[in-house]
Amino acid sequence: MKTSLLIFFVISVILYSCTSQSEKKENIMNETNLSNPLLTEFNTPYNVPPFDKIKNEHYIPAYKEAIKKQEEEINEIVNSTEKPTFENTIVALDNSGELLSNVDNIFQTLESAITSEEMQDIAKKVAPLISKNGDDIKLNAKLFERITTVYNEKDNLSLDAEQSTLLDKTYKGFVRGGANLNDEDKTRFREINEKLSVLTVEHGENQLKETNAFTLLIDNKEELAGLPQSSIDAAFETAKEKGEEGKWIFTVQKPSLIPFLQYSEKRELRERMLTAYIMRGDNNNENDNKKIVAEIVNLRLERANLLGFDSHAAYVLDDNMAKTSENVYELLNKLFTAALPIAKKEVKELQALIDKEGGKFKLEPWDWWYYAEKIKKEKYAFDEEELRPYFKLENVLQGAFDVANKLYDIKFKIRTDIPTYHNEASVYEVLEADGTHIGILYMDFFPRESKRAGAWMTGFRKQSKRGGQDITPVISVVCNFSKPTADKPALLNFDEVETLFHEFGHALHGLLSECTYYKLSGTSVARDFVELPSQIMENWAGEPEVLKMYAKHYKTGEIIPDELIEKLKNSGKFNQGFATIEFLSAAFLDLAWHTVTKTSEFNVNEFEKAAMDKIALLPEIIVRYRSTYFSHIFSGGYSSGYYSYIWAAILDADAFEAFKETSLFDKKTATAFRENILSKGGTKDPMLLYKRFRGAEPSIEPLLKRKGLK
Repeated sequence: MKTSLLIFFVISVILYSCTSQSEKKENIMNETNLSNPLLTEFNTPYNVPPFDKIKNEHYIPAYKEAIKKQEEEINEIVNSTEKPTFENTIVALDNSGELLSNVDNIFQTLESAITSEEMQDIAKKVAPLISKNGDDIKLNAKLFERITTVYNEKDNLSLDAEQSTLLDKTYKGFVRGGANLNDEDKTRFREINEKLSVLTVEHGENQLKETNAFTLLIDNKEELAGLPQSSIDAAFETAKEKGEEGKWIFTVQKPSLIPFLQYSEKRELRERMLTAYIMRGDNNNENDNKKIVAEIVNLRLERANLLGFDSHAAYVLDDNMAKTSENVYELLNKLFTAALPIAKKEVKELQALIDKEGGKFKLEPWDWWYYAEKIKKEKYAFDEEELRPYFKLENVLQGAFDVANKLYDIKFKIRTDIPTYHNEASVYEVLEADGTHIGILYMDFFPRESKRAGAWMTGFRKQSKRGGQDITPVISVVCNFSKPTADKPALLNFDEVETLFHEFGHALHGLLSECTYYKLSGTSVARDFVELPSQIMENWAGEPEVLKMYAKHYKTGEIIPDELIEKLKNSGKFNQGFATIEFLSAAFLDLAWHTVTKTSEFNVNEFEKAAMDKIALLPEIIVRYRSTYFSHIFSGGYSSGYYSYIWAAILDADAFEAFKETSLFDKKTATAFRENILSKGGTKDPMLLYKRFRGAEPSIEPLLKRKGLK
């Protein structure tokens, strides 16, 4: 008896001790969560992220807690004893994961704009967590059963158009996410998604490292021959920042690279710069992307095959406007056929100029920009550098704001009281004409080593309506423009001006969204439709009426003269053979990779060459993005979709005709565009939305005319 009591006492102590330890761990976890700014009430204006409080150490615990919370939300749906309905299943699913979306949006946005080795390490750790969570949801048999029950009854549910779209996309999204696979295939499907989530992150990281690795250091002033003062000044500032006082450093960031290729008289240096740019990720070092590219392609194909598709392109395009790779090839071939004779003519012109100047060499890719710039000056008495003084960044941005105000009656108010993630980023509140809050817009314009190359729009929070409450958007635009120097503000070239208007168009798409459901709001549309709102905005940038609104000399305030506007207009169709062929080559390369139907130990460079040989790419033109730094398709969301820029160009050229037929700021046309395109997100079929705006399907003629290909 005494022995039994003793045993009972010992067991009780052990159980108490275990319980105490468990409670202690739970209390510690709760305290950790309460101290994690990503997991607590933000208490900032409009609930923007509290950037000053967020540290790298907060991300992984926040991800894990957010995933745990979504798991609980999914279990609540799955274990419900109620009959599956649109509200308790489809809407509940759309509402799930709000915390995870917030954490992920913040991390992904910052990791691309202010990354570090620590953040890159976090990205590789969280990628498989996110992949697993997504698969856990899409491959949940009980959840899919409930969704299927609602889907099969859709004709009897009296759903409105947006509800019907949400139901349709939810069901098809699960099918595309592997819900119908057998258990063995589901296991492999998960393995593929997890591996791809890491590989795509690595591809992007390697590209950034390669971009930052190269610098051209010049200490002899004679080697600056031909370069514009703006380029020289920027290189001087870069050298100063890197501890090379009194010298000049050029990089393969576009604001440094492009002027160098356009103006440098030193042919061997132009070759060195372009070679460094096109060899990124292909240097057989620790940042080499060739093996990663081949592995991504094979895994994507295997996944598509599991889902019943012949190729990754077939899988992707089935969900886009284009529907099939045959349709995409038909468009690309039509444009390539139109542009090729013009590009060949341009080659002859450039070679003739080389010969005329006594250059005893054949035109090479590093010569194209330089001699094209000379011919432009000769033909149009126009040097693009003449425009820079009129394109002060702040004025261009205000011009974009003014265009939006004239079109949509919205206002942009600078806010200095709202937290930001970097001292170069500025914050604006976006308002309706009556002062109603629309959303918050972050703008971040200059290159830095912690920022990936290019320009993009993203968001810290999407618009939606939840439980009768409006969730307003928090949007971010990130670019890599020419920086200010010691004695000059940031002065843009016209390509950068168009890029600003382009990304601002994406921002408007996110800001002016008026959707109920998170899954459908903002830019959540077909990949080949998402570029319409951005590309149509570019049209206003070069219109004389608009130029006179924002193009003012940074010193004198003088409005850009008519003579310069005319030169810009006349030169608009110059070099379009090159521009079109260069773009199309990348679109063809994307499709080549993703229409393969057999896995292989790809030799990436040989495959790429064969793809370019197949379209007979001119040797004087290099594919716009080589595979090893083609971030759109290997570390972004454009795989099998790079063509969408030219697809959307057909839409935007045709859509802008609606304004040209009336007036640039015709209220009726602008209202129709806002109501049918910008506000609707992915709530309806994109072609239906377009026809509601335009009254008919788009014509290719305006694009051919605009590019001078007709």
